[in-house]
Amino acid sequence: MQEGKLEIFEIDDRKQADTPYYDTGIAAGFPSPAEQTDTDSLDLNELVIRHREATFYGRVSGESMIDAGLDDGDIIVIDRSLEPLEGKIAVCNIDDEFTIKRLIYRQGRLILKAENKDYPSIEVNELSNFKVWGIVTHVIKSL
Repeated sequence: MQEGKLEIFEIDDRKQADTPYYDTGIAAGFPSPAEQTDTDSLDLNELVIRHREATFYGRVSGESMIDAGLDDGDIIVIDRSLEPLEGKIAVCNIDDEFTIKRLIYRQGRLILKAENKDYPSIEVNELSNFKVWGIVTHVIKSL
């Protein structure tokens, strides 16, 4: 049950990612009557990037975080400027390998919690070469 390698991509915002955007809401329950609406545009970079210089995209490899909604092949947005707070999902480097896990602090210990019962969590100790590389802020997935 080995996790794969993490692919990291820099943000390229030289091109605007404007897409037509309907701000009227799309019913997730019963359909609503169609009405003529004006459209705005939505720049996905503007929507998901708060700190441009500290933000990267990465591709999820593996299944250890599927119960958190991160599936193999999904693209995640990683912000390296955010604090590694309790409960956040983080990209971590432990002993020169990247992993994506939920940060849990318990009685002065740091646990990297897998969100799939088939994968073990990792306890970080003083012998671990460990660093939180960044915090996951968004996931982009195919359906």
